[in-house]
Parts: sequence; structure tokens; C-alpha cells
Amino acid sequence: MSRTIGFVGLGIMGLPMAKNLLDAGYDVVGHNRSDEPEEALVAHGGERADTPEEVAERCEVVLTCLPDTPVVEEIVRGEDGLMAGLSEGDVYVDHSTINPVETEAIASDLAEMGVDMLDAPISGGESGAIEGTLSIMVGGDPAVFEACTEFFEVMGETVTHCGPSGAGQTTKACNQIVVAAQMVSVSEALVFAQKAGADLEAVVDAISGGAAGCWTLDNRAPDMIRGDFDPGFFASYQYKDLRIATDAARRTAPPCPPPRWPTNSTRAWRRTGWAATTTPASCR
Repeated sequence: MSRTIGFVGLGIMGLPMAKNLLDAGYDVVGHNRSDEPEEALVAHGGERADTPEEVAERCEVVLTCLPDTPVVEEIVRGEDGLMAGLSEGDVYVDHSTINPVETEAIASDLAEMGVDMLDAPISGGESGAIEGTLSIMVGGDPAVFEACTEFFEVMGETVTHCGPSGAGQTTKACNQIVVAAQMVSVSEALVFAQKAGADLEAVVDAISGGAAGCWTLDNRAPDMIRGDFDPGFFASYQYKDLRIATDAARRTAPPCPPPRWPTNSTRAWRRTGWAATTTPASCR
């Protein structure tokens, strides 16, 4: 596998992932729609490219980490996009969280060009991206997955091949259903405990060791108790991810209910800092 990797989408998650690849000895050619992340990548030892097409022309392996399905479509298929620069034998890895149906369509079109694609959405938040401890859920050809494992393990602690193309996105949708439930329930529980006059740290210590133990209690509850409500993930992205899950579920059985934000839960999410300013009005 090539030691030069392209990376398009140097945001909250993408930039630290690219930096970890640089620290591991890979050469990274990056592109972002805004200049500041590109400058940060260059300062860390990477190189910048003017367009996604240029990234693909310079690299045999290209990674993307983008906000949603339309942006991935634009970066892959648009003018100066990846398809214009990818060549037979190249590998495209998408770390974005998007609709599995669109993932399968892109993979099919790239296969006609002789380009392999892996859908490899991630979980673990900004801290996981910085520390290289992400969970990476991968769909696609097992042989291509094996060839890419060495750099996946630079960025992630848990790297799992989940099945054929689209399976990574399906797994991420399952992840987001569980995570969203955790966020709401932990928020509600802490508000309840505080109103009841309980010692919040004692409550968290007590329930973390039982059936209620989860990532959110371990990683978010201590921040909530300290009054640190800086979000590591946009609420609008979480809503988008849940819409992906419900839309995909309509094609299977049984369908999931559409995501709703009941009044009490909305207040709790805002209390914990998860209702970022980008939350769509329909979710407030």
C-alpha cells in the first residue's frame, strides 16, 4: 500500500486523523474548502492540493471525511472532483457518515473505472480522532480492507470489517441509534439527580458499574458535572445521522420511527451543550 495518502475534508475529525497519519510516517496531501485547516496540515508536515481532483491525481489512496451525502456526491462526482483524478487500481476510502444506498451507487460507478471503494465511517468524537482511538466500521472487498488495515490502525483502535459495500454505513447507523439514546438518557438522568439533590459524581460512579454503564457516562457525564458543555459533535450532524438510519430502515423491516426531540429531552440536550447553534429549526 502506498505511503502517500490523500485526505479531503480536514474538519474536526479529518484534520487530527491526517495529522496522525503524518506522525506515523505517511505522506499526506490534503484539501479542504477553507484555507485554515490546509495551513494547519502543512504546518504539521503535510502538503496541500487545490482541488479534490489534484489530490486523486497525486495519490493512489484517497480518504474523505465530509459532513453529509450531498457533499460527498459533490466531492466525488463534481467538477474537479475525485472521479476526474482517480485511476484504475486506486483506492477510495470514505470516512463520512452518509446514506448506505448512495455509498453503494458510488462504489458501483468507481468499480467501472477499476477503482476500489471502502465505506469506513468512524465513531469516537474529536477526542478519538486526536488520540487515534476511533472505532472504524468498514464495508467493501475484504482484500482491499486487509490492504488498508495498516493505516486504519493509525487512526483507530477498533477496526472492523462489517461486510460488503454499504455495510460500514449500516453499522454506523446502528451506532448512532444507540449513541443518541445514550445522550438523551444520560442528560435526563443527571438533570433528575441534580433536581433531587443527589451527589452527581456518586450517582455516575454507582450506575457506571452496572447495567447503565456506557461510553456517554464515562466520557461526557464528568464534563456535564463540571459545567463543561463544549460539544465535540454538532447536534445537526446527529440529527442527520438519525435521518439516515430511519430512511435506510424504510427499505428494510421494521421501519424505525422518525427522530423527534420531545420538549424535556430538548431542554436536557441544551443543558449538556449538545444543541449546537447549527441545530435545524425543525429539531428545536
